[in-house]
Amino acid sequence: MRKVNLTLFAMMIATGIQAQGVMDVHSHIITSEFVSALEQEVRLMDEGFPLPKYDVTEHLKWMDEAGIETSVLTLAAPQPTSAEVVRKSNEATARIRKEHPGRFMFCAALPLPDVQKAIEEAKYALDVLKADGIKLATNVDGQYLGAPELDTLFAVLNERKAVVILHPHRPEPMNKQVMAQTPLAMQEYLAETTRAVTNMISRNELARYPNVKVIVPHCGAYLPLAVPRMKSLTPVMQANKMVGEIDWEANLRALYYDLAGAHSPETIRMILTITTPDHLLYGSDYPYVAPQVLTQSLARMKDYLSKEPDLAPFREMILSENARWLFGQTADKPTADVSHADTMLYRLAEIEIHPQYLKEYLAAAAEIQKASLAEEPGVVCLFPTQTNEDSCQIRILEIYASQQAYQHHIQTAHFLKYKQGTLHMVKHLKLQDLQPLTPETMNSIFKR
Repeated sequence: MRKVNLTLFAMMIATGIQAQGVMDVHSHIITSEFVSALEQEVRLMDEGFPLPKYDVTEHLKWMDEAGIETSVLTLAAPQPTSAEVVRKSNEATARIRKEHPGRFMFCAALPLPDVQKAIEEAKYALDVLKADGIKLATNVDGQYLGAPELDTLFAVLNERKAVVILHPHRPEPMNKQVMAQTPLAMQEYLAETTRAVTNMISRNELARYPNVKVIVPHCGAYLPLAVPRMKSLTPVMQANKMVGEIDWEANLRALYYDLAGAHSPETIRMILTITTPDHLLYGSDYPYVAPQVLTQSLARMKDYLSKEPDLAPFREMILSENARWLFGQTADKPTADVSHADTMLYRLAEIEIHPQYLKEYLAAAAEIQKASLAEEPGVVCLFPTQTNEDSCQIRILEIYASQQAYQHHIQTAHFLKYKQGTLHMVKHLKLQDLQPLTPETMNSIFKR
């Protein structure tokens, strides 16, 4: 079982806060020390747009209006260059958490690219300030996550079982003309996040330091597209001695994903092609987005997480329970809500396979079908087909007896083997939930 943060739990009880409130893992603090340092270094516009104003009272006001119980604070971009500034900012954030028990947590910044000073600050933040985790930039002055010189830092974080929140910063080197035409937040931040995570994976870093859990921002960036491509190209890269062994399962198991930004049911389903529902977390990106927009966005998320049949069982997990377990506030791993366990789930999976893997994929599809129908009474139908026009176009009709049956299915050993084993074979995946016109005829069609 995971270690529970008893101090924070006690504070939550003392202040009367209920455990069911939304937990926001992606919010920023902009301290006066941070702003003053950037002014002195003439770096206020490093990221191409001005820093928003931050006031803790306004933050709490928005949290109360939106129904946010707890926000995890991280220092905004750009990365300060001074270890002294980083220390003061971490201490200021720790004071805010202390002044508002149960409302705020924080992940401490580190003064990279100086690895030794970063290690010293990580130890101070985690051991003395009792930070809830560490915030790392995708790169600082061109030192990208996954770089060999950062292994000693990750060893320290691994010893302390640290949660790490990533955030994109401007790439180095940077094309100023491109950034002026397409601001960082519109595209390059997504590329930058993907670049840093894939760099860590290519060095098997998350597998080598398995106690470190990493939160990837902004709906996973381009990882749902990048991971299958990486997996398909890995054998070629290894044959040319460009990468070593990669434990894909261990690396992906370490990654969690916040849904700050352009979340939607379709986006969540895309992320679920590379992870599972217990790895999804709510994030706001406060104060970079107007409070009223964030409130509307959260309301929209709550609405579709309640109405979409395949996502509804995971509503509370995504909004709060996954994050509380990840940060050690609860000991028991979250499970899906099966209050609507008798509701059948109908789905069509539209899959395009890379031609070179077609034979291998068909064998895997036949294997998962046989195992599921033989071992899971709740799997009513799992029927893979090929289109006549293109044999690489696969369509799988999936029918589950209940939401609980579906939840059980995606946790089985044979499903996880299928998912991880075929990830590099899949060029495109789209999941479409179906609404039957005559559900009463199901019993006469399928008699299981």
